[in-house]
Amino acid sequence: MRLVVIAIGRLKQGPERELAERYRERFDDIGRKLGFRGLEVHEIPESRARDAASRMADEAAAMSAATPAKSVLVALDEHGDNIDSGSFARHLGRWRDDQVANTIFLIGGADGLSPELRRMAKLRMAFGSATWPHQMVRVMLLEQVYRAATILAGHPYHRA
Repeated sequence: MRLVVIAIGRLKQGPERELAERYRERFDDIGRKLGFRGLEVHEIPESRARDAASRMADEAAAMSAATPAKSVLVALDEHGDNIDSGSFARHLGRWRDDQVANTIFLIGGADGLSPELRRMAKLRMAFGSATWPHQMVRVMLLEQVYRAATILAGHPYHRA
């Protein structure tokens, strides 16, 4: 199973990008041994539309165009479920075992994800009830993906 993060906006050079890349590389090292075919990040420019509804629609169209058919969608959504790392690992392991070709993680822009993308998601998840900057959400997601792989591998990184 291939994992893909589709995010609105770019991470500029700096500590957030370095940390995100570190977790992506760590996942690649352990993930391939677990049957995952890699972890990619696709950045989509923010919409320049004047109103929030148009921006969300533009961004949803771009995200949908970047999503392969027959993919499991995971929406990062402030109103999503707060799931623990073990549950998240079980989701990824089950989708891998069910031979899902792609799991796509969607991180919306400043206005969030369109209602249509949220409805299409197999899993909607949040990192608590606080509002987080999009660059931090990306880093936290990549860390959780890496952590999930270590849980599935029985690696000591995850100690609960």
